[in-house]
Amino acid sequence: MSAPTTTTTRRARPAVRPGGSGLTRLIVRRLLAVPVVLLVLATLVFLAMRLIPGSAATALGGAGDGLSSEQIAQNQQRIAESLGLDRPLLAQYLTYLGDLARLDLGSSFFGGNDVLGLLGAALPATLELTVAAMGIAVLIGGVTGLVAAVYRGTWIDTLIRAVGTVSFSLPWFALGVLSVVVFGVWLGWLPVLGRLPNSLGYEPTTNIVLLDAILQNRPDLVLPWIAHLILPATTLALSMAGFITRIVRASVLEVRGEDFVRTARMKGMTENAILLRHVLRNSALPIVTVLGLQFGSLLGGAVITETVFAYPGVGGMVVAGVLQRDYPVVQGAALAIALLYTLVNLAVDLFYLVLDPRLRKG
Repeated sequence: MSAPTTTTTRRARPAVRPGGSGLTRLIVRRLLAVPVVLLVLATLVFLAMRLIPGSAATALGGAGDGLSSEQIAQNQQRIAESLGLDRPLLAQYLTYLGDLARLDLGSSFFGGNDVLGLLGAALPATLELTVAAMGIAVLIGGVTGLVAAVYRGTWIDTLIRAVGTVSFSLPWFALGVLSVVVFGVWLGWLPVLGRLPNSLGYEPTTNIVLLDAILQNRPDLVLPWIAHLILPATTLALSMAGFITRIVRASVLEVRGEDFVRTARMKGMTENAILLRHVLRNSALPIVTVLGLQFGSLLGGAVITETVFAYPGVGGMVVAGVLQRDYPVVQGAALAIALLYTLVNLAVDLFYLVLDPRLRKG
């Protein structure tokens, strides 16, 4: 007779999850998504530019002095052939993808300037405007939202919410024109056009004015640059500030009702200490989410704002490119904006890990 066997029950050890930390996996996932997002957007912009009425050949080969309609048509045909616009749409698309794979954005149909060079000149101005607008919006919206939450149900709360709703409802174009008329024309407090006065003779090194002022030892650039930046940045920020006000108020009120806040009160902590040490930190996640998503709105609003204030950024490139049917310029500008938006959302996801250590596990 065989000896009885003894079965030993052991608790299974948790399997080691491969792939590194949550931070590493998050970065990898986001970086892998970037080419997909850019490909989809590039395809949509490519199709949109070719489906709207008119073409680059029509714009370039328009009517000239003493030319007959037949001569104009011949000019347009030659231009279309030289630009490859007479080829089938699929062939144009495949050529475009091949150029993108080589990081070649092409050259402008008008002037022949390299699109990468044009973006290098225009993108810093748009980034300056967008970052300044974001800073103003966060400052105004964060402070007013916090005050509205602290004084919930009072006339202060009602007034802040009403003003925030109005500012959020006004379109950027209307705010821009109103700012030009009031502060530029009537009061004459601030310049309303351009980025810097031509009289300063600014020759860009990096095309980031503040950095160039340091590198070139040109402190005389700073104040005029700020003066030209105030109106477009504030115009762009006001609409977002109203939205941030409502999000901050709602988030702070929600966190103030949590159990751990009531426990802190029972332990004798003051309201200011609770607000600074507990409420603000735990209400930051939804606020950061909104800021990341709204950055894309700011980039879209920059197109309108730069047009109103004649600000030399990517927005002006897009508007001019669409009007002239300058396909490479519009496609390159759209890709640059999409890349910025994707990278900002990656930064927001990484910031989550700083605010909430629980997300770093696994």
